[in-house]
Amino acid sequence: MKLKALIVDDEYPARQELRYALSNFENIEIVGEATNAQEAMALIKALDYQILFLDISMPGMSGLELGAVIQELPRQPQVIFVTAYDEYAVRAFEVNAVDYLLKPVDQARLKKAVDKVLKKYQELSPAEAAATEEDLVTPAVRGGNGAGQFKIDRIPAEKQGKTVLVAESDIVYAFTEQDYIYIKTYADKFFTRFTLKELEARLNPNMFFRTHRCYIVNLHKVKEIVPFFNGTYNLVVDDKENSEVPVSRAQAKKLRKILGF
Repeated sequence: MKLKALIVDDEYPARQELRYALSNFENIEIVGEATNAQEAMALIKALDYQILFLDISMPGMSGLELGAVIQELPRQPQVIFVTAYDEYAVRAFEVNAVDYLLKPVDQARLKKAVDKVLKKYQELSPAEAAATEEDLVTPAVRGGNGAGQFKIDRIPAEKQGKTVLVAESDIVYAFTEQDYIYIKTYADKFFTRFTLKELEARLNPNMFFRTHRCYIVNLHKVKEIVPFFNGTYNLVVDDKENSEVPVSRAQAKKLRKILGF
């Protein structure tokens, strides 16, 4: 069983440290990060997370307040608080937290907390377990339009401090720039907390193609294919700037097969 996880912390170093610590857990898949409760709620509503690593002290709504709001949701991620303050432990468990970890997080304590969450899912009734397994199926491989097969075609991204849900059809390409991931639409550029690998798994494979280790492009937005050198290409895409997206030599052959040239 692999659980989808969301990290919520307003401090970038803290998120990176926790992400690194969790990279050792094969049963945890980090598919989102948020810097405050408002961003977190937008992500939680857009995707079913099974586990939430939540800081307490954040701008605006605190982690404890977010934990209380989560209790009202029909499907609730299991919450593990990760904080520098030890005085909120009692209140944390009042909102049904699975565990309460102090920074800097000890790896052994983190494992115990994760094991608690896994145990909760392992103890579900057969009907509950079946529903959970359906939640954990990658949306891209689900078929049909029936209940439990819903796929949202929106990607949570950020601009000017606000979380925006960008429609897949509006995305021209996604790219890496100075260790950050951005989504480009016709006229806008949005920051996203997904990795390119996570975006590639989430986006419609019939529309999006990984052209390069730093780029994913919407093939429906490609206007021209320009030969470059050593068997590589540049794709001129349909955005305001007529941007060029590179195609690596390794991916050029796959692209030619897809487009039939």
